[in-house]
Amino acid sequence: MEETLTKSGSAFTFENFTAAIDGFEPQYATDITRELYFGFPIEPILHAESALLSPEAKSTAYFSMEYGIAPSIYHTFKLSGPMDEKNQFFQHEVFSNYWLCDYLFKIQIDKMLDIPIYGGGLGVLAGDAIKSSADLGYSVAAIGLLWNKGYFKQNFWYKYGQVPEELPWNPRRYPGLIPLKNIVIIKTNEGPLYLRIWKYYVYSYDKKSVCPILLLDSNLEQNPEHFRKLTDQLYRSDHPWWKIFQRVILGVGGVKALESLGYAINCFHLNEGHAAFALLEKFVSLPDKGKMEELKKKFVYTCHTPVAAGHDRFRIEEFAKVLGPEYVEAAHLLGKESPHSDQINLTYMALNNCPKVNAVALKHGEIMRMQFPLFAGKVASITNGVHTHTWLSENFKQLFDKYAGTFGDWRRNPERLSRITELRGDQSFRRDLFAAHQANKRNLMEVVKHWGLQENVFTMAWARRIAGYKRPALIFRSPQKLVELAQSVGPIQLILAGKAHPNDNIGAAHIDEILGHIDQINEHRKILKVLILENYDTYFGKLLTNSVDVWLNNPLPPFEASGTSGMKAILNGVLQLTTLDGWVVEAEKDNLGWIFGYRHTGPEIGDESQLRLDEDSNALYGTLQEAMNLYYATNFNGAVRTQSEWIDKMINCVQRSSFFNTQRMMREYYEKMWRDQVYASMKTRDTEAPAQPAPDKAIASASLTEEKAPARPIEEKQAVILPPAKSTSVVPLPGKDIMVIPPEPAKDKLPGHPAS
Repeated sequence: MEETLTKSGSAFTFENFTAAIDGFEPQYATDITRELYFGFPIEPILHAESALLSPEAKSTAYFSMEYGIAPSIYHTFKLSGPMDEKNQFFQHEVFSNYWLCDYLFKIQIDKMLDIPIYGGGLGVLAGDAIKSSADLGYSVAAIGLLWNKGYFKQNFWYKYGQVPEELPWNPRRYPGLIPLKNIVIIKTNEGPLYLRIWKYYVYSYDKKSVCPILLLDSNLEQNPEHFRKLTDQLYRSDHPWWKIFQRVILGVGGVKALESLGYAINCFHLNEGHAAFALLEKFVSLPDKGKMEELKKKFVYTCHTPVAAGHDRFRIEEFAKVLGPEYVEAAHLLGKESPHSDQINLTYMALNNCPKVNAVALKHGEIMRMQFPLFAGKVASITNGVHTHTWLSENFKQLFDKYAGTFGDWRRNPERLSRITELRGDQSFRRDLFAAHQANKRNLMEVVKHWGLQENVFTMAWARRIAGYKRPALIFRSPQKLVELAQSVGPIQLILAGKAHPNDNIGAAHIDEILGHIDQINEHRKILKVLILENYDTYFGKLLTNSVDVWLNNPLPPFEASGTSGMKAILNGVLQLTTLDGWVVEAEKDNLGWIFGYRHTGPEIGDESQLRLDEDSNALYGTLQEAMNLYYATNFNGAVRTQSEWIDKMINCVQRSSFFNTQRMMREYYEKMWRDQVYASMKTRDTEAPAQPAPDKAIASASLTEEKAPARPIEEKQAVILPPAKSTSVVPLPGKDIMVIPPEPAKDKLPGHPAS
């Protein structure tokens, strides 16, 4: 492997690595050796650290509040000693219209808990982005927070809906996660905040390269109790104090962490506005403030949502309670919504100061330019993807290997999956394709075997974060119509899963509504089985997107910026039943399944509270009948008609998935967002060729279509002010040992802040 030099002129060594680990000898020496890092080769780690330390390398820092790394289903590290039971997978309960089974059985799977530092699709996308960065050999350091109590553990209580509970785990005994001796200090108005840096290494699919994730942790003895809890729960939002501090840790603390480690970063990528305070830290620490415009060239920003609640804003007086006057001055300068505003807006801060900005789908780019006309001229679109090696089922991997003459080395280049169309007329392949799907489906049937689901029954899933605009209960708008479809066309099996934010009363109400509908159709369970799974995570995400016949996706257009669960499904030949929103707009003509319902057009975004439930549910039931008719004409009790259009649609799904992958996405980020920022900060000639992945990782670049957005002079427009987010609260419920979020304030809390 090519040697990369550190600033001191020597390669980063094993001794350098182990000397930085807190408690290496007593706790980690058996898991980290000169050859292996928790069972994986250690050489790529030393190479990656050398590159990040080298001024000659071109390195990017990627900031995200959450990371869904999915080690329970991909690249699981080995632990020499016993697994801490807190890090083991807890059992999942099921709420269904088969009450007795719910009472008698639980889903139990012997695997470790996903490292609980993510809440939903944003985090899973960030994890996939880092995996593909490693696959491509890019020098990237990711920055996030170590959430000591995760997001939350979900409990379903009939008549109460979702009840959140704390999810404590043990970071010091989690495979692959190591604490460093480095301590970052942020000076706040309540005293110093101490943060430990942890590292988790994300390996490439072939284990030849890695990207580290740096995780900041406030749970240190040096901190007062209220500071120690700052990194307890992801997205705690019951008071501005929590939100401001958590974003300060990510942005300000993240920059300090990179400096503490000596990383030579050329580009700072803000994944959502949560990380915008990184701009403040760079401004405050800049000796010559006149050079800030040059410094801004190192920053890029990705926006992930058009929904108002997804854009952080804080009153300046609240922010001033947390950080000192130099940061407040910087916030006034960089982040006010308008000259006379008393608020700072992190989306505006990122849009105003990052020279490159992107939306996460073509349609989202269109919407974002409507939402932020001031910045329309610099909004590009880079469509999201998924990490092929994480989300592709084992049965489909074996299928593609069997037909290697067509697909070639699809692992190195997932875009080779587009060649599946060459096999459309091959009857053996069509038979093998459906057989691979059925094998996936049998895996699902085995997991939920106690509920009596059957392999040759039409099976559909809806699983994602539960929020109002995603319309999770749309399928239940008229339960009787579902029953009638099951009676007239054939039986239906429906599986749902998802979490609502603990403070999202609307999301919790949707869960309560779903539980009520499931309860009402109990008498029809012989022809209509409905299950909703607790604690949806990446394990169940992969299981469902691999295994069901149809993936249901019904957000209200145009409020789904991208969506990625459907991308995971098409990778495994699962057909789509979807509204036209997010990534689906780019696949409208590809015949991946069925599109129904309202279509957004025109220059206005619309109102996310106008859910169009009646008209779109009617369209859903009509389209569902078409899908069921084709399914039962294709698979009649196990007798498969290989000439069916259903299998053509499966082939179309896999073919289109060759585009919707994070390997393509990260190449676009490098070409469109990172490369100029990297080279602008390097002492190189303008004509220098861009860095390329190592030869064994070289992948032919896909042609990228540049969007042409109308340029609008910034000084001629006024800032766009987002509508205020609605406040919510959660009512404590009686019962077992449950921590309802937010918790009751502690009696000994300090004056002036809401910490419990």
